[in-house]
Amino acid sequence: MPREPGLAVRNAGALVFAADMYGVQLDQLAVLAGGERPARAAVARWRALGYAETARLGPGPPWLWVTRAGLGACGLRYAPARPALPRLAHIRAVAAVRLALESTSAGRQASPFWRCERRIRSGHGVGARYHLPDAEVHWPDEAPVGWAGECWAVEAELTPKTVARTTSIMREILSRTGDYGCPAADFAVPGRPPRHARALYLCSPAALATVLRARAGLGPLSARIEVRDLPPGALL
Repeated sequence: MPREPGLAVRNAGALVFAADMYGVQLDQLAVLAGGERPARAAVARWRALGYAETARLGPGPPWLWVTRAGLGACGLRYAPARPALPRLAHIRAVAAVRLALESTSAGRQASPFWRCERRIRSGHGVGARYHLPDAEVHWPDEAPVGWAGECWAVEAELTPKTVARTTSIMREILSRTGDYGCPAADFAVPGRPPRHARALYLCSPAALATVLRARAGLGPLSARIEVRDLPPGALL
């Protein structure tokens, strides 16, 4: 778990969120900060401290990303980088999924740990040749929900892959028993419980049909795949 910045800044959790998600647009930051005005005030403070930079990178509101100094203040070891232009739509979609999940009654009550793709990649998947999910959601064992103790894989699908490729990824997610970066022998060990109790797919209209067809081809495994629409505001 990252430590929040031990500095005189408000909305420290929002800064960690922006770091985890590669970057965030101002309207999404406003959800975290409690409104556009406090979000803009937070951005001004972070920029003055050298913790963040902002720019208009594409359609919609400006983007904010966390600098090397900001990452260090957050206790994070990510390599600093501006959000990549080809990935802006996907970064926004995944952030929208996280905001939506954490705003549900279950999310508020259970406070699941969102293990972002950036964290998985930096700690366990650098140079990995296998598929990395967009996130994992770890539900605490004592959570007041029926799925307490489960780990979910989360995928935000904006553009359709082939059905064969999507099915292959689903099988890989559901058959994995070890953590990302584990020895190859622990990747999928017969008899061990799966790492992911389920995989949650959040889909754009363009990707929905392909994901549903891929799930239908999984047989009994399909019961562990949940398919939902992307939340409102997920698209650029």
